Amino acid sequence: MTEHKETEELPLLIEGYQKEIWEWKQKESQWILDHNKLESSKRIIEELSTKVVELGKENKRLADQLATRIEQLRKAGM
Repeated sequence: MTEHKETEELPLLIEGYQKEIWEWKQKESQWILDHNKLESSKRIIEELSTKVVELGKENKRLADQLATRIEQLRKAGM
């Protein structure tokens, strides 16, 4: 009788484990997607940060150039 009961429970156990494995695979897939999005976001942030620094330097250079030109024009009497 015990063997018969175990044989009936075995398919239920297998089904339960298969469902659990599927759920863990879904979680792993979501983790991979989230990880990839995070890495992409990091790259975008790094690129934008570099661009902001470059633009800040360019802005400073142009401001200095403008100040120099204004000073030249003042000295020339304009």
